[in-house]
Amino acid sequence: MVVESGPARGGEKLPPHDNEAEAAVVASLLVDPEAIFKVAPRLKGNDFFREKNGWVYDACRALWDRNEAINQITVAHELERSSRLEDVGGLAYLSRLVTDLPTSVGVENYASIVQRDATYRKMITAAGQIAQIAYQGGADVGGALGQAETLIAAVRQGESLRDFQHIRDLLSGYLEQLESGTSSDAAQSRAITSGYADLDTMLAPGLKRGDLIIVAARPSLGKTSLVLNFARNAALRHNATVGFFSVEMAADQLVQRTVAMEAGVDSTRLVLGTYSDREEARIMQALGVLSELPLYFDDAATLTVAEMRAKARRLQLERGLDLIVVDYLQLMSSGSHNENRVQEVSYISRSLKQLARDLDVPVVACSQLSRASEHRANNIPMLSDLRESGSIEQDADVVMFIYREDKYVSREQWDRDHSGDERRREYPAGITQLIVAKHRNGATGTIHLRFREKIARFEDLLMREPEQPEETEWEGQE
Repeated sequence: MVVESGPARGGEKLPPHDNEAEAAVVASLLVDPEAIFKVAPRLKGNDFFREKNGWVYDACRALWDRNEAINQITVAHELERSSRLEDVGGLAYLSRLVTDLPTSVGVENYASIVQRDATYRKMITAAGQIAQIAYQGGADVGGALGQAETLIAAVRQGESLRDFQHIRDLLSGYLEQLESGTSSDAAQSRAITSGYADLDTMLAPGLKRGDLIIVAARPSLGKTSLVLNFARNAALRHNATVGFFSVEMAADQLVQRTVAMEAGVDSTRLVLGTYSDREEARIMQALGVLSELPLYFDDAATLTVAEMRAKARRLQLERGLDLIVVDYLQLMSSGSHNENRVQEVSYISRSLKQLARDLDVPVVACSQLSRASEHRANNIPMLSDLRESGSIEQDADVVMFIYREDKYVSREQWDRDHSGDERRREYPAGITQLIVAKHRNGATGTIHLRFREKIARFEDLLMREPEQPEETEWEGQE
C-alpha cells in the first residue's frame, strides 16, 4: 500500500495520506454490514484526506446512527440527500469501490492507517499554528508556551482511544504475579504512601496510581498543610517525584511551611528569625534533607487545565512523575469563557481524573466545602457539602474530609459541657478527624491525626503525647 506524499501542484508536498487505505475502509463498509462496528469508535469523517471518501464515510455513519442498512443503494440515497452524490463520482464510484475491494478482511488495519495519517496532518497543522504564535511574539512568553502545549495536548488527546481488552489478556500479568507471589508486593510498590499508618491501611496500601483523591474542608482547617505533608512523605519515603500545583499560595510560602514542618520549628519564629541555636541546627539539617527531595512547585496565579496537563507531562518526561497535588480545585480555570461555574468545576474534576489515568499517577486535589456543615449541630462535613459541583464526588475515587472539634468548641465551652461526666475526655486540642467518606475500591471510615498547627505538621496520633515542648524532635522522622 503506497502512501501518497509526493509533490502536488507547483511542487508542493502533500500531507501524509493513503488513498488506498481510505478507499478500502469505505469499500469495507459497503460490502460488510458488520464492518462499521469495527471502525466507528476510532474514525471520523474528517480523518479522511480525500473529501469524497470522508463524505461516503459520513453517509455510512448517518445510516448506522439511524439503524438503517448500509449498501451501495442506501449510501447513494444518503449522499443524494446531502447533495454530494455527484461530487463523489455517483454510483459509478461506489460500484468501483466494491469491485476493487470485494472483502472487508483487514478493515481495522486500514482504519489504523487512516487514523495515523490524520494524526500526522493534525501535527502539521498544530506546528503551523505554533509557528504563527511564535512569529507574533509578545512579552508573555509563558502564555505563548501554554498555547503551544495546549495545541500539542489536543493532538495527543485525540490519540487516547482505548479499545476493549479480553479478560484473558488482563489476567495474564496478574496470574504471573500470583505464581511468583509478588502481587501484593507489586501493588505496594506502585502505590504512594501518605505517610500515615492508619490512612495507608484504609486506602490499602496508599494513594493509588490513576486515582483522584479529594481532600476537602472548610477554610483554616489544614488542607494545604495535609497535602504538603503527603508530598513531603512521598518524596522522602518513596523518593517519589511530586508535582505540586499551588494556585492559592506562593511557592516560597509553601517552602517556609515545609521547612517548619521538617525542622519542628514554629513557622512564626522561622520567619522572624527568633529561633534558638538548637532550632537553627535543626533548620540547617532540614534544609539539607529537603534540598535533595524530588519535589517541584508551580505557583502560577492562574492555572488552566490545559496548562497543568502540559506542565505535568513535561515534568514526567524530564524528571519522571509519581504524584500530583493541586491546591486547590476551585481556583483553577477550565480555560473556557462559555461555561457557568458549575459546568467549569465539573470539567476541571473530570480533567483531573483523566490526568490521573493518562499519567498513571495519584492526583490529590484540595477542595473547599460549602457553609452547610456550619449550620448542622455536629458540624461534621458530608459529601453533599462539596462546593459548586456534585461531579467532584462522582469523579473522585477517594473523598476525605478534615474535621477538628476544637475549631467549633472552645476549651471553656468543652469544660462546661463535660463538667459532670464521670469519664471525661480531654479537650481535643489539635486532634483531627480525617473522614474517608468515599472510597471507590475499599472501606470508608475515620482515622485520627494530631495537627501541630504552629509547625504545619500532621502526625499519627500515637506518635507522641498531646502536650510536648516545641523543642522536642519529631519522633520517627526519616
